Amino acid sequence: MWSRNGKHKSFYLGINSLQHGTRNLEPATMEQTTLFKDNLNHTLFSWSKQAGLNPIHIDRAEGVYLYDKAGKRYIDFSSQLMNVNIGHGNQRITEAVKRQMEQVSYVFPGMVTDARGELGKMLADITPGNLTKTFFTLGGAEAVENAIKLARMYTGRHKILAQYRSYHGATYGAISAGGDPRKFPVDSQGVPNIVHVENPYSYRCPWGTNTPEECGEMALRNLHQVMKYENPESIAAIIMEGESGSSGCIKYPPFYLKKVKELCEQYGILFIDDEVMSGFGRTGKMFAIEHHDVVPDIICMAKGLTSGYLPLGAVTVTDTIAKHYESHPMVIGLTYSAHAVSCAAAIENLKVLQEEKMVENAAKMGKYIEWKVDELKDKHPSIGDYRNTGLLGCIELVKNRDTKEPVTEWNAKPAGMEATNRMAAKVREAGMFTFVRWNWIFTAPPLCITESQIDEGIEIISQACAIADEYCT
Repeated sequence: MWSRNGKHKSFYLGINSLQHGTRNLEPATMEQTTLFKDNLNHTLFSWSKQAGLNPIHIDRAEGVYLYDKAGKRYIDFSSQLMNVNIGHGNQRITEAVKRQMEQVSYVFPGMVTDARGELGKMLADITPGNLTKTFFTLGGAEAVENAIKLARMYTGRHKILAQYRSYHGATYGAISAGGDPRKFPVDSQGVPNIVHVENPYSYRCPWGTNTPEECGEMALRNLHQVMKYENPESIAAIIMEGESGSSGCIKYPPFYLKKVKELCEQYGILFIDDEVMSGFGRTGKMFAIEHHDVVPDIICMAKGLTSGYLPLGAVTVTDTIAKHYESHPMVIGLTYSAHAVSCAAAIENLKVLQEEKMVENAAKMGKYIEWKVDELKDKHPSIGDYRNTGLLGCIELVKNRDTKEPVTEWNAKPAGMEATNRMAAKVREAGMFTFVRWNWIFTAPPLCITESQIDEGIEIISQACAIADEYCT
C-alpha cells in the first residue's frame, strides 16, 4: 500500500535523495501508518517534488545512529544537515532546556536573561580575535541576512561579494548571496547588489592551472579585478564560508583567505565569515577560519551552536563594529532573538563540546577518515578527489580520473541522475544517512564518532562507490 515510485526525484536532485525509494514493508502499527500518511498528506518537505516521497520514519536517535519505526538502524554520516555536532540524544541538553523552561521560556528581545548573557560571554571567549558582541537569530540564513544588513549600515555601502560555488541559506537574501542553483526558481535575478566571483576550485580550476597554489593566485586576481570593476567604495562586505560545505567542500589554498582579508583592509571592505556549517568543532578547530589565521569582522553561526537540538543562530561582530552601534541605531530585530530556551541549549552544547573534547576528536577522526578514503581510492577508480577538513569532507566521483568527467554533472537534469539515484538508494538500503548530491558523497558524521563507526560508514560508502565504478571508462 505504501510502496513509492523511485522515479520521482527531488527538484534539485541528489540533495534529498534519501527521501525517495521503496517503503520498508516491515510490520507497522495502525498508528504509525496513519502518522506516516499524515506527514505526507499534511506537511511539505524541503527541496522536493512532493509526489513520490518516502522519507525515513524516525523513531529515536542516539550517538551517531538513527532508528526507524521498523527498528532499522542508520549510521548518520552527515550529522543530518551537518549540524548535530555532539551526536544525537544527549540528555544534558534535555536537562538544561528543562531547567530554563522552569524558570522562563520567552521574553521579548529587549529584556535581559541569564542565558543570553552567559552565551554571549562564551561566544566572545571562543571566537577569534576581537569579536565581542553577538546578535542572536533563529538559524543560519537569518544570521547571514542580518550580517549583510549590519555591514551595509556600518559602511554606508551596498554591494556584497560572494563566491559562485557557495551556499549561505535559503531565505531570499541568503540564497541570492550563495551560488547554489536552488536559488533560480525563486527569482531570475535574486536580491540586488550581490556580485559573485570564482572559487579557487583547484580540482576543476576555472583557469586550468596545475596546483592549488596557482589556482588560488588566479582566484585572487579574479576577485581583485571584480572589486575594481564594481568600484571598491561601493562594496560593503565579502562573504565566504570558513570552510566550503555543501558546494563540494572546496579547499582554500593555505594563503587564500589571508590575502582576501588583506584586500578587504585595503579597500575598507568588511569580511563576513559564514561558519554556519563549519563552526563549533566541525573542522577540528572551534571555527574553520582558525585554520587560516584570519580574524573576520563578522562571523555567522548556527547549526553546531546547539547541535540542532533547538533552533538558534548568531552574528558576532568586532568591538569596532559594536562601538559604532553605540551611537547609531541598529535597525534589525526578530521576535525570537536571544530566545532563552535556545540559549540554554547552546550553553550546555558548548560545554559538552569542550568537556568531552569533541573538537580534538574531530581533528583526530578527520585524519583517520582521510586514511580510510585513501584506501578506497585503490579499490574504486571512480574516486577522483577527496577534500576534507576535520569531519567536513566530500568524495568527488568521476568516470575517468584523467579527464575528470563527473559521474553526474553539476546541476544535472533528471535524465542525467541515474548514477546518483542508484548510489543514494544503496546508501539508504545499507543503513546510512548521508548526502549524495550529483557526483559527491559527503562525510560529516557527529564529532563523537569512533574509528570503528567510521569503518562501518566507509564500508557502506564503498558499496555506493562500486556503483559509480560501473560508469567508469
